[in-house]
Amino acid sequence: MTGSKIEGGLNTSGRIKKNQDKKPLITVITVVFNGVEQVEATIQSVLAQTYDNIEYIIIDGGSTDGTLDILRQYEDRIDYWMSERDAGIYDAMNKGIDLSSGGWINFMNAGDSLFDQHTISSVFSDPEKIRGVDVIYGDVLMVYPQYGDMGKVRKAGRLRDLWKGMQFSHQSMFVSDKHLKQNKFNLENKLAADFEFVYAAYCQHKPFFYIEKTISSVSAGGTSDINRVQSCHERLRVVSRSNNAVLPNGLFVRLYYSMKMIDSQARGLIKHVLPTGWVKKAIQIKQ
Repeated sequence: MTGSKIEGGLNTSGRIKKNQDKKPLITVITVVFNGVEQVEATIQSVLAQTYDNIEYIIIDGGSTDGTLDILRQYEDRIDYWMSERDAGIYDAMNKGIDLSSGGWINFMNAGDSLFDQHTISSVFSDPEKIRGVDVIYGDVLMVYPQYGDMGKVRKAGRLRDLWKGMQFSHQSMFVSDKHLKQNKFNLENKLAADFEFVYAAYCQHKPFFYIEKTISSVSAGGTSDINRVQSCHERLRVVSRSNNAVLPNGLFVRLYYSMKMIDSQARGLIKHVLPTGWVKKAIQIKQ
């Protein structure tokens, strides 16, 4: 890969999907870099959806491991894919936003998947319920590959607790294209730009809608999981700069995040020290 752009998919031959009043076009964006072992399962989870008006876009960061070979295998079913160097995951996500045509946008990273084949159909079964909404969110199934793909459903938290961090997974979120195109991800934050986006929308009193469904299946151990302390620093910076009227006083916020950083360091140490079997027993499974 020399830095030039490679692209493919249905859109390159003029087959463009359209938004419809009664069946909105839903854009799913996958970002990937050297994800040959993960990306195919993600692609299949999107292509298996029963909802029949999906625009699927894949943004690759210049992979050299065979990822592009997999994208080419699905070229007649992916609406658009491109591969070129980028400035990181959020830069790739912003590229996907610029290319999207759907009324709603979801980000399903390589290695993650929609919960089942009916997920998008169930979320958008009643367009009237979400009219005027900017952010739809639901629950997530966290999967632990290092412990035999054990899973735990995490229910979405309360919006008023967003100052503490993400209360739901960005993979379990659909955002209106108008709002997202006007408020793309801030590249200054390497790990918490999605949190900054959601927190800003909340502080701006944008309409959120919770749907009581498990929307995505996400593998634990992503970039934010691995770099928990840096992620805490970025979230603290985001919250400290806000004008959220319901935010606790600054000293309390700093104390909370200091405790989170200590906790994150302790959890990381425990995972490295304790036998795998003990950690498995500590994970509470919800079907």
